[in-house]
Amino acid sequence: MSFVGEGSMTWQEELASLVGESGVQYSAIGGEVEGNASDLNGSVVGEGYYRHEDGIVPEESMKDQLKGFLKASVEMMQDFGRGCRDILQQSLTGVEDSYVAKRLRGPWGVVSRRFGFLNDYLPEDRDPMHSWLVIICVFLVALLALNVNSGHIVQVQLPKKLYIHPPSASLIQLPDGRVMAYQEQGVSVERARFTMISPHSFLSSRLAGIPGIKESLLKDFGVRFITYDLPGFGESDPHPCRNLNSSAHDMLQLANALGIMDKFWVLGYSGGGMHALAAVRHIPDRIAGVAMFAPITNPYDSRMTKEEKNKIWEKWTAKRKFMFIVAKRFPSLLPYFYRQSFLSGMQGQLERWLSLSLGKKDKVLTDGHIFQEFWERDVAESIRQNDPKPFVEEAVLQVSNWGFSLADLQARKKHEGKNLLLWLKSIYTQEDGEWTGFLGPIHIWQGMDDRVVPPSMTEFSRRLIPGATVHRLPAEGHFSYYCFCDDCHKQIFSTLFGIPQGPLTAISENELPSPSSKELFEDENSSQNLDSQV
Repeated sequence: MSFVGEGSMTWQEELASLVGESGVQYSAIGGEVEGNASDLNGSVVGEGYYRHEDGIVPEESMKDQLKGFLKASVEMMQDFGRGCRDILQQSLTGVEDSYVAKRLRGPWGVVSRRFGFLNDYLPEDRDPMHSWLVIICVFLVALLALNVNSGHIVQVQLPKKLYIHPPSASLIQLPDGRVMAYQEQGVSVERARFTMISPHSFLSSRLAGIPGIKESLLKDFGVRFITYDLPGFGESDPHPCRNLNSSAHDMLQLANALGIMDKFWVLGYSGGGMHALAAVRHIPDRIAGVAMFAPITNPYDSRMTKEEKNKIWEKWTAKRKFMFIVAKRFPSLLPYFYRQSFLSGMQGQLERWLSLSLGKKDKVLTDGHIFQEFWERDVAESIRQNDPKPFVEEAVLQVSNWGFSLADLQARKKHEGKNLLLWLKSIYTQEDGEWTGFLGPIHIWQGMDDRVVPPSMTEFSRRLIPGATVHRLPAEGHFSYYCFCDDCHKQIFSTLFGIPQGPLTAISENELPSPSSKELFEDENSSQNLDSQV
């Protein structure tokens, strides 16, 4: 120990006493410090450089030090993760017999069975537990990535509010007291050669009909075209217990109320196709024919093969698949998603609201000003009552048991008895009399570039309804052929009704044929005979 007044050491001597004899001599700041080459492999030379036996190399930069730090940190985290995994594996040994595991085993089994259908979408050689952990982690990372601000300034146009127009529908009261809203186009009931009734699709209303159809075309073919709001849509009252059977009888009550005594045609577009098929099933005696455009079928139909299901599901976006799964498994969650989209009261894009992927022609059409105006007006009318229940009902109907199979609409008659000749005749003949069910014409138009209702859905319908005529439309989508296409509409009506003959001619009293003299003479004799008998 040294005392005050004695000679004190410099800082170089104090440092040297701590580290021992290293062979390095420290000089003043900024001076050159060299060591003994026999004791050290390198020495500090000047500022920022280090002399090594192979030469003079610069010191590590901050970037290199940071990279080294991060690399070491990652290695430490990996070792820490392996340690946690080992501890967890050791801790879970024998946990099946613990009190907590026994209490949670029942609820966990229920949840596993509830979500077990998702395992069908995994590759066969993958462990479900490991795969779903990876999928959940990837989903969370993707969700975080979507919420990260990219730093680019994008000018976003705020959505506008949907304008609900004043009520404008014609109304009738059904026998059960409900009110149904409808709209008529074309010729009057007295001059109609053909009457056509059209139920609308999901997120639509009576205003849709055939978008862009010309009144002149309807008159050329003598067509009375009637559209109506499904229960709970537009201005129609909701139905307390709606299904496809009640939908068919609502259509029948509408026809009776509007004085349609003869058979009428049914037109179904997209989701409206299942209501058209329900009419064929439940009121076939009143149906003259059916025209359907990309009709949707139940994607969970038990008669579908695995290949048919795969062709349907692979055409849909991930969100559209998710919405179908929710409608099938968890329909109580649908109101939440609907209130975030079309029931928010704001205008939105067709693709985003319905989770659609559109082809080239569909994209061009839906981006146009004419279609946008029609779409906003139709959606606004559809959500007039601002109630998610009818939309939930419609979505659930699409994925539920319809109460009938498409194969029930047309079936080959089974010959009763054990007569061998009748049995052989039933196999080798194709006469019309051998069919039972609906025997009228069924026409289906299907765009081959339709990504909303894939062509494989129509092929499935054609397989179960062998009498249907399918019109395949190359390069057409879900909207491009049906909406705002004058030539397409003319082709459709020509296919259904043949050569246009115009409306029926009303016969006035002056144009009635006058009775002949013989008829007058017979009338006088009959009246005289009656008088003599009296």
